[in-house]
Amino acid sequence: MTEPVVIDARGHRCPTPSLRLQKAMAGAAAGARFVLLATDPMARIDAPFLMAQKQGRVISIEEVDGVLRLLVEAG
Repeated sequence: MTEPVVIDARGHRCPTPSLRLQKAMAGAAAGARFVLLATDPMARIDAPFLMAQKQGRVISIEEVDGVLRLLVEAG
């Protein structure tokens, strides 16, 4: 399995983290994985909503030292 693509949106406010994730996922094959790094707590809500719209899924959400790490899979 290939390493997930990392999208670093730390320091940006909503909706930038989700928009960056959406742009990175454009044209991705089903099953491709991405890691979104964000400091905006709204990413915890926005990214799962985006994944539901794109028929993808959130695999995990972790928070360490104020940085959210969301592992998602393209649908």
